[in-house]
Amino acid sequence: MTEASRFARSLFSPLPARYDRLAEILSFHQNGQWRLATVAAIARGVGNGAAGGVRGPLILDVASGTAGVAIELAKRTGGTVVGVDLTEQMLRRGAANVAASPAAGRIVLVGGQAERLPFADATFDALAFSYLLRYVTDPQATLAELGRVVKPGGVMASLEFCVPAGPVWHPSWVAYTRLVLPVAGLLAGGPAWWRVGRFLGPNIAGHYRRYPVDWTVRAWEQAGFADVGTRRMSLGGGLIMWGTRAGG
Repeated sequence: MTEASRFARSLFSPLPARYDRLAEILSFHQNGQWRLATVAAIARGVGNGAAGGVRGPLILDVASGTAGVAIELAKRTGGTVVGVDLTEQMLRRGAANVAASPAAGRIVLVGGQAERLPFADATFDALAFSYLLRYVTDPQATLAELGRVVKPGGVMASLEFCVPAGPVWHPSWVAYTRLVLPVAGLLAGGPAWWRVGRFLGPNIAGHYRRYPVDWTVRAWEQAGFADVGTRRMSLGGGLIMWGTRAGG
């Protein structure tokens, strides 16, 4: 396991009990909207021919966490979803969420790393990932590994935080992520959420200094995806991306 993966696991291990509730509160209830937009991008893709067989599409959800996206994917597409995450505690919470979902019979959660997926080439009709690229050592290599398991003609979609631009929203975002978020996390969730709050703003900004959105689009293309699209949401605080695996 890489140092980046070990850090991500240590960061997320204490969070599952309050993750779903605080992720919504601290994002001003935008996280759920971003998730739905990611799921919609997958649904559009599998509706246009990527779905396989009478049982519907087989979809991989990477960095599945507490399975929020996996559950929505199963509900929206009618397919089977495999969720992968490297944090055991998040997967346990995800399993409880799945068990309470009407789509429970079509969702399987497994442990694994995005950088080394335990699946054969061209296994999945579609793939989603959320909040992943900031936690890997080599985003380009990770995107190539994600692309490896998607069938030609299959769709991939992602959700990531982003950095708002402009003379009003950028400084407002900086103030919120540097000052308000750590304190709000501490008050609502305790020391583990204080740590997350202090980490997120600098980490997000640093990631996009190294890997701007234009770079990420090119990285998707180099990983074998065509027609790569982007959508900034919530004044630029969220970024949805999608593309189609070439060769279909």
